[in-house]
Amino acid sequence: MFNNPLLLVTILSLAVLLFYYAYFFFKLNTYKANDSTFGEPISIIVCAKNEFQNLKDKLPVILNQDYPNYEVIVVNDQSVDDTAVLLKEFEKQYPNLVVVTIEKHINQRPGKKFALTLGIKTAKHEYLLLTDADCLPNSKNWAIQMSCNFNSADIVLGYGGYEKKNGLLNKLIRFDTFNVAQQYLSYALVGQTYMGVGRNMAYKKSLFFENKGFANHLHIPSGDDDLFIQEIVTKNNVSIEITEQAHTTSAVLEKWGEWAYQKRRHITTAPLYKTKFKVLLALYPYAQFLFWTALLLLFLLKAPIQLCSILLGIKFFLSYLVNYKAMKALKVLDLYWIHPVYEIVYLCIQGIFVLLNIISKPKKWRR
Repeated sequence: MFNNPLLLVTILSLAVLLFYYAYFFFKLNTYKANDSTFGEPISIIVCAKNEFQNLKDKLPVILNQDYPNYEVIVVNDQSVDDTAVLLKEFEKQYPNLVVVTIEKHINQRPGKKFALTLGIKTAKHEYLLLTDADCLPNSKNWAIQMSCNFNSADIVLGYGGYEKKNGLLNKLIRFDTFNVAQQYLSYALVGQTYMGVGRNMAYKKSLFFENKGFANHLHIPSGDDDLFIQEIVTKNNVSIEITEQAHTTSAVLEKWGEWAYQKRRHITTAPLYKTKFKVLLALYPYAQFLFWTALLLLFLLKAPIQLCSILLGIKFFLSYLVNYKAMKALKVLDLYWIHPVYEIVYLCIQGIFVLLNIISKPKKWRR
């Protein structure tokens, strides 16, 4: 039986997946919320470029957090809409709001990293909580729940989800978000932190300046939440926070082209990752791809149906067992029962994105 190369590939890839499920992903199922208290002042930083409507709808929730001492720094990055007018009105209502305005200048380095750097330099406090203008905290306890992790860590990785709507694109985006979060959160729990998400993340201001900010990767538009994190992380200075009241939620993209562009831009940082993370992040999808491909070929070549069923059954059992608690915690439980289908579709789409970047990567990515 083991003389069959396809069968061997199927079994070996399944064994690799079992390793990831047991060693990494199962750790997320044992997560327990941090119930400690933290009273140090914090600075919340929001970068905004032409985000009038998002700021109007969502900034008041950030400005009204149930936290004893905090400031909110909004960096208005060359907006040409009514963002500046709105922020002036908010400044009159909220004494804890600080507005930093970036005027357009021909010699200025564009992009979020520049805006974020100005926001961090403006911050009065050591403890920073970062989010985006299109992100809505799930509760008034968002700031206190994220910051309480500073009692035991210098970096806090949170979760930023997307609104649930109808349509295949929405489901794929939310499955993609879960898939990415399951990996970076699980890896962090075993001391292999490689990224967070700028939508919901916190770290100490001193770490930023000790690392000279984003100096090592200013030449690329992304990297503020992965390359930077890899530079400042140690095995013992990271905590994760996934309780529902600490989530943020963003409006989901509604056009396939916009999502494709966003994903292609995000993966441009991968070649700059440390070697161990390149291997770790590549091996998992390769094992998935090899398993499904080899199993399909076994079926088409009329391998014993009982054997194919056993292999598929083991994969389903492990996947459903490991993913239930994680999908429930990250609010994508509606995708649970058919998540293997989304896994296959997502693998194909992700492969296309990688190939497109190799064949026709833009010389300059839009922000």
